Amino acid sequence: MYVNDVKMSWEEVIEETRDFLSEEFEVDRNLILPENSLKETLDLDSLDYVDLVVLIEENLNIKITGEDFKEIVTFGDFYQLVRKKLNL
Repeated sequence: MYVNDVKMSWEEVIEETRDFLSEEFEVDRNLILPENSLKETLDLDSLDYVDLVVLIEENLNIKITGEDFKEIVTFGDFYQLVRKKLNL
């Protein structure tokens, strides 16, 4: 799999995601765990979701919509969405 023209494993995609989320939302990356709430951990409001979509598109080179977030509760749910979008 290639993300931004770099061949990456699934584990590397998760680590990369944790890095850019913790940096952008100023959250300890150790809190970005599959079982934790995406919204609560990142302290997201409706405008933050727009930032999140842009970040994902820029960093992972995939298209995400607001509809995609309807079923997302945890980071694990989020990772599964990313995996699906990356066709892994």
